[in-house]
Amino acid sequence: MKVGIDKLHFATSHLYVDMAELATARQAEPDKYLIGIGQSKMAVIPPSQDVVTLAANAAAPMLTATDIAVIDLLVVGTESGIDNSKASAIYVAKLLGLSQRVRTIEMKEACYAATAGVQLAQDHVRVHPDKKALVIGSDVARYGLNTPGEPTQGGGAVAMLISADPKVLALGTESSLLSEDVMDFWRPLYHTEALVDGKYSSNIYIDYFQDVFKNYLQTTKTSPDTLTALVFHLPYTKMGLKALRSVLPLVDAEKQAQWLTHFEHARQLNRQVGNLYTGSLYLSLLSQLLTDPRLQPGNRLGLFSYGSGAEGEFYTGVIQSDYQAGLDHGLPQRLARRRRVSVAEYEALFSHQLQWRADDQSVSYADDPHRFVLTGQKDEQRQYLDQQV
Repeated sequence: MKVGIDKLHFATSHLYVDMAELATARQAEPDKYLIGIGQSKMAVIPPSQDVVTLAANAAAPMLTATDIAVIDLLVVGTESGIDNSKASAIYVAKLLGLSQRVRTIEMKEACYAATAGVQLAQDHVRVHPDKKALVIGSDVARYGLNTPGEPTQGGGAVAMLISADPKVLALGTESSLLSEDVMDFWRPLYHTEALVDGKYSSNIYIDYFQDVFKNYLQTTKTSPDTLTALVFHLPYTKMGLKALRSVLPLVDAEKQAQWLTHFEHARQLNRQVGNLYTGSLYLSLLSQLLTDPRLQPGNRLGLFSYGSGAEGEFYTGVIQSDYQAGLDHGLPQRLARRRRVSVAEYEALFSHQLQWRADDQSVSYADDPHRFVLTGQKDEQRQYLDQQV
């Protein structure tokens, strides 16, 4: 029985800041951002969006009434949680109108958690093939204004429907894992922005990729030549390119050229959004499937998931014959329609997020075109609105 990704959909803000403009404002050469980290635009998340609304906005457009009737597991992977006790998935399930007979959980391990959700979900569906699972990676990446990590911010959510006989990608049952206590990136409870040792984290990322990739090839007796493309977690797109280059000597020159060509398609959409934390790998997968004309049904993709702290996993999936039917085809047009904000507007929006304090607060959402929005906080409870109701 095949189990895997049946549908794949993405949501982010309707706003972005131009990376060349941001570089100039930070007294840096534009190519440092455009080429050095491989980013051209960065999503600016307004106060009216958080991980709950992003997750719901990503999932709602792809779900049919039939899907909703058979979903009995909802996993939200995030490192931008809004509550230390209550899972964000509970809020998302209510906004989406899911059954009360659904298991709702939130998972955390930096940028890796959505992959843990995918693995849990596919195991669940293998036992219950008449059911479907919804897995969402939803995050807002924040390092602070005028910090070294600022150009690798961003935000958004990727929703994946996991089912038997999937339309998009049939997932393999074998993978290679590595986890170890590494202090390359963390966010204490008293911090609203992440702490990161950037150079160290980049080195750990590549070390983890090489380890799990080579271990997967060895333990599964897989030849790297059988992999059409490698898809990476992309906190910034140059990071994935560095990792890819590190394993090119394992294949011949023709295969190297193919992998590099495929990678340019895999990072096309991530370049326009920025860091998604838990959703970054899966936006890259969506970018690969949407924009790469050389892909064919039956092609096998390798996927590398990484979460600082640190945990990595490599696994594979096979593209299905009807894969285009499960994709978010409107995404490129939505990204093109976003409104560009100035650096000053971006800074104001960054600084006016809902505050971590007990008093009642209101959030302006009049200009937010998304279906689900955050309107504020009342009696220490976040207030959400479905603008279509």
